[in-house]
Amino acid sequence: MDKHQLRIVYMGTPDFAVAPLRKLKEKEYNIIGVVTNPDKPAGRGQKVKQSPVKVFAQENNIPVLQPQKFKDEQFLQELKNLQADLQIVVAFKMLPEVVWSMPPKGTFNLHASLLPDYRGAAPINHAIINGEERTGVTTFFLTHEIDTGNIILQEEVPIYEDDTAGVLHDRLMETGADLVVKTVDTILTDSYQLKEQNELLTPNQNLKSAPKIFKKDCQINWNDSAANIHNFIRGLSPYPSAWTEIEKNNQTLQLKIYTSQKELRQHQYQPGKIITDLKNYLKVACTDGLINILQLQQAGKKRLDVADFLRGFPTIDQWHCKTNVH
Repeated sequence: MDKHQLRIVYMGTPDFAVAPLRKLKEKEYNIIGVVTNPDKPAGRGQKVKQSPVKVFAQENNIPVLQPQKFKDEQFLQELKNLQADLQIVVAFKMLPEVVWSMPPKGTFNLHASLLPDYRGAAPINHAIINGEERTGVTTFFLTHEIDTGNIILQEEVPIYEDDTAGVLHDRLMETGADLVVKTVDTILTDSYQLKEQNELLTPNQNLKSAPKIFKKDCQINWNDSAANIHNFIRGLSPYPSAWTEIEKNNQTLQLKIYTSQKELRQHQYQPGKIITDLKNYLKVACTDGLINILQLQQAGKKRLDVADFLRGFPTIDQWHCKTNVH
């Protein structure tokens, strides 16, 4: 069997999943179908939006399936009719066994971490929040437990000191796209050696997890170190974004913070104290230094560089950041 005969069904939804699909098409692999999320209303106008993977598939004349439920009999029959030899999953939902066990060569997933660490929905965010200096991408065959299947290939990727989740996302996306193609190559030639994730664990190793992040998890705790807060901000930027509440008397406003710098130095300020010249800089005190805020957004307004924000908020020095995090 050559690459033109290998029948591949590709499953994914966001931009992260488009890059590997594009690489496979460029390498002339035979993508016979795409499975992606149903169209849904989005944005203020609630216009129906198609997933990035669907848009790419339609531009390249690839048939698209959009099941509401994976165990729907009509969808399962349509998927079976495609007669895939291999299925590839990138940034998609958890699949039932009846789907991932269908093709004879199996179903593999691309995950944005060096498994077994950072299993879960938000590996990129959590790696930066935890101050990691390296991460990577992993391909593995799907099994019953999420992100636990046997590893096919891995590629390490550095995390630089001021990387945001958005910057790291794009770096992992490109590395991951190449790894998907390499993985398909090895499956096609039957030249891979699987590794059980348990074999990669050291005695007493505590696995780092990457659970889904909700808005309540994104509030900044100013009673923390500058390093931890800086990592928290960049690990949540641009999405879902770190936020803080500022207050004055009985007024409260919410600010999202996208980029920052940390300043380690002794000071006499209480955590949450705002320090500013009202022109060029806006800093907030934490336990062992200051966080210099570079880009932020007031609720209901545009994202701004700090100088532009200060021009529109001349009383910010009279406010302070709330430190009680729920």
